[in-house]
Amino acid sequence: MKYAPAILVGRLTRIAARLRKPGGGSAVPGLVVNTIAPGYLRTTLSGFPQGLVVVSGSSGKSTTTKMLVSILRAHGERVFTNPSTANISQGLTSALLEQADWRGRVPGDVAVLEMDEGHGARVMEGVDARVVTLTNVMVDQIDRFHDSEMVAGMLGRIAARAHGAVVVNADDGYLARLAADVADGVEVRRFGVSAEVLATAPRGLGHTETTPERLDRGDGIVVASVDGASAVLADGATDVAVGLPARGIHYAVDAAAAYATASAVLGERFDAELAARALSSIPAVFGRGERVTVRGQEVDFVLVQNPASYQLNVDSIPSGTEQVLFAIGSDVRDPSYFWPTDASSLGRVAVVSGSKADEAALMLAYDGVEIDRVEHDLGRALDDFLAAPPPTAGVKTIVFSADAMRRTRAHLGLTGAE
Repeated sequence: MKYAPAILVGRLTRIAARLRKPGGGSAVPGLVVNTIAPGYLRTTLSGFPQGLVVVSGSSGKSTTTKMLVSILRAHGERVFTNPSTANISQGLTSALLEQADWRGRVPGDVAVLEMDEGHGARVMEGVDARVVTLTNVMVDQIDRFHDSEMVAGMLGRIAARAHGAVVVNADDGYLARLAADVADGVEVRRFGVSAEVLATAPRGLGHTETTPERLDRGDGIVVASVDGASAVLADGATDVAVGLPARGIHYAVDAAAAYATASAVLGERFDAELAARALSSIPAVFGRGERVTVRGQEVDFVLVQNPASYQLNVDSIPSGTEQVLFAIGSDVRDPSYFWPTDASSLGRVAVVSGSKADEAALMLAYDGVEIDRVEHDLGRALDDFLAAPPPTAGVKTIVFSADAMRRTRAHLGLTGAE
């Protein structure tokens, strides 16, 4: 009853936002409710019978969360999650409002939520989590997270709210140190890659600091091998083959994180075979290696959000991919952010577009990439790119930053919320 007026206002705001902008405005209701009822988010997050599971880190949060939810549901768990990947406070509140009854209660036995590092550290003040999973620390969003020590500190504050287990990436130096400082009685579980897998990644894993030693079998969930969009996870003496939503070692690491977290949540009820089937069945998460059919053609969407994801995802594009559109939007305030990366493996790009098209084209040119055309109007670039004949090699591929991704999806009528 306490939050009924705020919920009513939030729902009316949601209706108005969607009438004004179909498919958009998803965070506005949460912003309104957080303003008029600042305790609603914390109260609701603390009300799930089997507790709260939080996934945070610089990169991989969305895919890990989706994988984890799939595994838990395969085991029969009723899970509430933020499927729109709205991972800041107002987005989390909006996700809760979508399913809350008029008293504010949300169905589900356990909540599994992706949280932005900065917002998560604030949201979790006064909220306990059963399990906290931390993916990595990378150079990310330099206008917000200008220092890796800052990010590690935020993740440390989130981890401090765990009372059951903290699941960490053993290959990340910051997280390895953080794990050593968890509270007494809180279990630490680990995931990581084998030495053989790391050797196949000449540019490394993208972490700000990579630990010098690899995780041993029996000490956690180890990515034993990766072959395109499939991987083998070593769970002690057991090898578990899984399918991945897209190509790349980073997706295998996300799978290991989800597998390790599900094991921590489910305990003795965890079934490795069920987990493997669940992992192998999920599609890519909203632009992250996603393949869509649009205007009669298959198109791969490749989202780049920071230098590490840029490098890992560009490197994962199959050699010889013939038609690539490259779009950097206004979310990348300073394109020099991406200059330390190397996109030379692309070889040739058909169109460079977005509000930062000129800067992106210059960066690609310095990497030796041939550019057929720079088109500042993203809509026109998309129309022309898709109107061109199908490639003779590979699949048409669009590489974009988050802003360009949203504009691309809107222009193509792909209105599913992120």
